[in-house]
Amino acid sequence: AAAVARTPYDLAVSAGIGGGFSTRPPATAPAVTAPAVTAPGAAGLGSAGPEATGPEAARPGSAGPVATATARPTTPAPATAHLGSVVVADAIVAADLGAETPDGFAAVTDLGFGTVEHLPPAPLVAAVAEATDAVRGTVLTVSTVTGSAERAAELLRRHPRAVAEAMEGFGVAEAAAAQSVPALEVRTVSNAVGPRDRAAWRIGEALEALTGAFATIAPLLGTWTFDPEGTRQ
Repeated sequence: AAAVARTPYDLAVSAGIGGGFSTRPPATAPAVTAPAVTAPGAAGLGSAGPEATGPEAARPGSAGPVATATARPTTPAPATAHLGSVVVADAIVAADLGAETPDGFAAVTDLGFGTVEHLPPAPLVAAVAEATDAVRGTVLTVSTVTGSAERAAELLRRHPRAVAEAMEGFGVAEAAAAQSVPALEVRTVSNAVGPRDRAAWRIGEALEALTGAFATIAPLLGTWTFDPEGTRQ
């Protein structure tokens, strides 16, 4: 209708509340063995003599036992989205569009057709995240809301950058892409992804946070127009 009226849209925005991945499995890093360190030995300065043990290990000038060190490199923790957080998607992913196989879940792209991901314009995502102090990451679209810790862990295993799940974003992005219109997804977190605990839901607070976020976002969106590839003009 907008195209017929010669007033096509520049951007489609999917906004609402959703579940946040507020907890994650502890990150593990592989052990890294430092190069061996040896002391100068009887074979000459700077060369390694026979490995010394017992009293020889303490004698000056003898080669002590090979020293090794184990270091675990630090990796920044993945983003988490707690109750009330604003989330902006840098990837909109259909998390359960596919098939179960004997080897596990296979996305439609693994089956040779379709798509499961849309990428909002990166400059706009960055601007919205900065303006609203939002968590950036993958927002999953699911057809069944997660209700167990096992399911939450499985989603994070397959989508380690996931920060939230909802039920509409991919559909909006798919429809927008069919019209060569970029899409943006913004959520506020009303509950944690995992075991269902209605007493812990904060729907009212999340809607209030969404209202506040859009009071900030709306003027920003008014300054943006896009070409068909979603690049700011």
